[in-house]
Amino acid sequence: MKKALEKRKPMTLAQKILAHKLSVPYLEPGELIEVPVDLTLANDITAPLAIKIFEETCMNRVFDPEKIALVMDHFTPNKDIKSAEQVRICREFAKRYGIKHYYEGGVCGIEHALLPELGLVAPGDIVIGADSHTCTYGALGAFATGVGSTDLAAAWITGKTWFKVPETIRFVYYGKLRPWVTGKDLILYTIGDIGVDGALYKAMEFVGVAVKSLSLADRFTMANMAIEAGGKVGLMEVDHKTLKFLKNRLSKEPTIFKVDILAPCEDVREYDVSQIDLVVALPHLPSNVKKVIDLPQKIYIDQVVIGSCTNGRYEDLAMAAKILKGRRVNPNVRCIIIPATPEIYRTALRKGLINTFLEAGAIVSPPTCGPCLGGHMGILAKGEKAVATTNRNFVGRMGHPESEVYLSGPAVAAASAVLGYIGTPEELGLKAKEN
Repeated sequence: MKKALEKRKPMTLAQKILAHKLSVPYLEPGELIEVPVDLTLANDITAPLAIKIFEETCMNRVFDPEKIALVMDHFTPNKDIKSAEQVRICREFAKRYGIKHYYEGGVCGIEHALLPELGLVAPGDIVIGADSHTCTYGALGAFATGVGSTDLAAAWITGKTWFKVPETIRFVYYGKLRPWVTGKDLILYTIGDIGVDGALYKAMEFVGVAVKSLSLADRFTMANMAIEAGGKVGLMEVDHKTLKFLKNRLSKEPTIFKVDILAPCEDVREYDVSQIDLVVALPHLPSNVKKVIDLPQKIYIDQVVIGSCTNGRYEDLAMAAKILKGRRVNPNVRCIIIPATPEIYRTALRKGLINTFLEAGAIVSPPTCGPCLGGHMGILAKGEKAVATTNRNFVGRMGHPESEVYLSGPAVAAASAVLGYIGTPEELGLKAKEN
């Protein structure tokens, strides 16, 4: 009788995915569980430590060589001897244990854009990665989260990991987006509302008609930045847009769960997106959010970065190209464009975006995390300011500790590259109808 009642208990998306993996009818928030993983991932910075821990156990095989992805994306192409050594460790490990999904060089892209493209993440999957922005895959209805290198090494041995079933905060977005406003503005606005610890170890469930109107690129952006509010995962319901993106990519049937509005949540937040304008996160927190039009004075900049696992997809580049077309990057600004994957780069090349960027005086980089973490391809000097479509603006994040990073969506970034200060497309004479 108890089990029959439990089957009727409503659950959040996070609870449903975890309960399904354990073949149980219900999981209570706060329960400690051990679950099998569908995919584990690491990059050229985090993998070597996990490899060292794994090899210290004297194991002679990994749990499943097809469920490990190693993506050499942070310092690609290798920027120095140390980064080359890091990649060598990963390459040799992949060969030694027959790791199928090893990506380096011309087939490599930024991991959180590359893996969904390759069909390695499916709805209903459990994904862990030694990178905090692994939560990106929640846009596909996967329970995906970042872990430490030690937990990753343990999963390579056992094929399992542990979680505390998270409480859920539901974020309901309704209304019609304003011109040029994207998922980046929505998630920055949300983080500005709740703070960088507002969803600490919570599942952030993004729902509402405005979310359904977003492209997959915008959904990936929002899920990607769940961690910037402290979230364990950022989850969205699978719909026809999700399935269209996944068509001809997946090699297995997806497991799809629907949002249950009756499921108890710790909190419910509602936002009318028609009231959300273009925003920017000022240094040195993603929660330090202001409307661009409300900035008290012009903030002159030295650099613009359009790319990263947050905003390096084709739709992001297309919006930037729409603004840069027929215009020139301000002579006082370095504008760096970074397509997130080779496929995105090829599409941008085929559709003329790369030529638009070059004619505008921008620098086009191969796919890399590069400047996002202060790695390479755009390091800031003392006192320099950058507008970036990346996800973090902590002290020294992109270079010198006395530099500054301002987070924005692609529209503000591209417009600022032309203006020479943080501004909007409207300041360039671009009308609302052009969005």
